[in-house]
Amino acid sequence: METTYWQRLTKDINKHKGLMALAFPGLLFILVFYYLPIFGLVLAFKNYNYSDGILGSPWSGFDNFKFFFTSDAAYQVTRNTILLNLCFIILSTIFSVVFAILMFELGRKSVKVYQTAMFFPYFLSWVVVSYVTYALLNPEMGVVNMLLESFGMEAINFYFEPKYWPFILSFAYLWKSVGYALLIYYTGLMGIDRTYYEAAAIDGATRLQQVRKITLPLLTPLITLLTLLSIGKIFYSDFGLFYFIPANSGALYGTTEVIDTYVFRALRISGDIGMASAVGLYQSLVGFVLVLTVNAIVRKINKDNAIF
Repeated sequence: METTYWQRLTKDINKHKGLMALAFPGLLFILVFYYLPIFGLVLAFKNYNYSDGILGSPWSGFDNFKFFFTSDAAYQVTRNTILLNLCFIILSTIFSVVFAILMFELGRKSVKVYQTAMFFPYFLSWVVVSYVTYALLNPEMGVVNMLLESFGMEAINFYFEPKYWPFILSFAYLWKSVGYALLIYYTGLMGIDRTYYEAAAIDGATRLQQVRKITLPLLTPLITLLTLLSIGKIFYSDFGLFYFIPANSGALYGTTEVIDTYVFRALRISGDIGMASAVGLYQSLVGFVLVLTVNAIVRKINKDNAIF
């Protein structure tokens, strides 16, 4: 008797029930936090009020989008979001790959020490990091200003000087996130067949030549994949970085204000959930288009390095 689809499905479930049990928490997390909230996108097109609820609130068309795009801050926060996150992607990729290659040249015992030291900041919250940053940049008792004064230079009130903050934010982001990306690239390096390096060494290739001709080409697919994923989230800034590190200083909004912090402040002041949903939808659509665009460009250059 021919087995039906449901019989085959039941058989496969029983066969792989151990793996499915392991995958279930992750699948449940994705379902609850990524798929079920999609229904809430309807709020972007509604004039939401608590008494009527999501379904009962009146439709508002594109008024919520107009609120954001016609505001004075729309260009500023969009520019800051794109440029700062693009800077983060480029710098973190370069530093992560360089440090991963350097660690790959070290002995196993040394690698464990450096891995732990560089990965530790990833577990710190931005609230903790903001206190460390304030201890360094405090206009009166900060370590940086005390050093400047010891060299006969004037102290700088960093929390009122926007020009310094692209560099401060970039340094803070790299310090906290490079260790995580470094481990991924280091794992990719460990998967490279050592016979390539042995053959290159026999042919007289230097360490630098081996990196250029073997390491980087074989690491390119992984670099491309992580870069594409990062570009897809370029409109989603790290809220803690942009909110806590500048200490919510109004004088720095022109440099540190991004879409996420702008929506948070607008929602806190006005309570307009419809506008917040509209900007969230705008972020998702632009991120989706960016992934498709960059993937198409990569696919034209090298099909093997594209995601799909």
